[in-house]
Amino acid sequence: MNWKFWKKKRTKKKSTAREWVDAFVFAIIAAAIIRIFFIEAYVIPSGSMENTLLIGDYLFVSKVNYGARTPITPIAFPFAHHTMPFIHTKAYWDGIQLPYYRLPGFGEVKKGDVVVFNYPMDADSPYYRPVDKRENYIKRCQATPGDTLKIIDAQVYINGKAEPNPIYSKPGYMVRTNNTPIDLQLIKDLRIEIRYQYTAGYYEVFMTRQSAAALKRQPGIIAVNESNQLKGVYEQDIFPKDPALRWNADNMGPIILPKKGWTVKLDNHTFPVYRRAITVYENNKVEIIGRDILINGKKADSYTFKLNYYWMMGDNRHNSEDSRYWGFVPEDHIVGKAVFIWMSIDSTADLLHKIRWNRIFRPPAP
Repeated sequence: MNWKFWKKKRTKKKSTAREWVDAFVFAIIAAAIIRIFFIEAYVIPSGSMENTLLIGDYLFVSKVNYGARTPITPIAFPFAHHTMPFIHTKAYWDGIQLPYYRLPGFGEVKKGDVVVFNYPMDADSPYYRPVDKRENYIKRCQATPGDTLKIIDAQVYINGKAEPNPIYSKPGYMVRTNNTPIDLQLIKDLRIEIRYQYTAGYYEVFMTRQSAAALKRQPGIIAVNESNQLKGVYEQDIFPKDPALRWNADNMGPIILPKKGWTVKLDNHTFPVYRRAITVYENNKVEIIGRDILINGKKADSYTFKLNYYWMMGDNRHNSEDSRYWGFVPEDHIVGKAVFIWMSIDSTADLLHKIRWNRIFRPPAP
């Protein structure tokens, strides 16, 4: 008889290699959970948000502010967004697609928030990417569901009221000098972007209003005037690309932002504006037969939206591809809110000045 039955069996001790493997797997799973549901790092790749955010700013983007979106494309390579590094193949398999669902968050997207979202046009050729695998974009929210938006001479109006311009927004300007070039150091210090130089003393530039005021005081500067497109001049790349509307980047609208449960009457004026939302984002089949609109095979003179939609614009207004060009951002494309800059690197500076220390741990400017 075994009188030592109460004694526990000794478990075999894990090898050092096995302990390292277990620790690595745990770290990968923990990091993936944090990235999906809590916070994610993001780098600014373009100048569309300058001077609010600069190229080389590294941000933390909060998923909990608006509520984390559960994975729609669950089978994917960890930490690769849509493309595998080096080999440039798809980093996901879209054979399984889960329904859109968002966990409860601290609040909703508000006007003025700096938001990371999936680029809606990646739904089209040549990518045809699933919602959560579309490219990440960062812009400022200008209008929320149910708002009426209008842009007049580059000024955004929401529900008939002029919206405050972001502190560091960059309008376009025409600058005239006394035929001497603008000083290169001044261009760098004031963060002036030269779009065109027509003559030795005539420039089209992007800069903040603060920079414009400072430039006016410089010797040799004759005139600094904000430059906007004229009303009624049709720009073919502007949403919804309908010549009858005669919209351009500085003058467009009014546009009512679709809200979940809102019903819009469909006619020659509204259908071009809402067609993409109805077909691409809400997965309906639309046909035009004569003057009739057919949605999923049935004649329709109205449509009730299933999702909320937002209007996003860059602070560098005349150098930003945003909702003025591709329209609404559906709620299932929202990734998170930019909360603060954790690192900022200036690739054009020398080694000793690469890091922009004055930007670290700063939130995006309002």
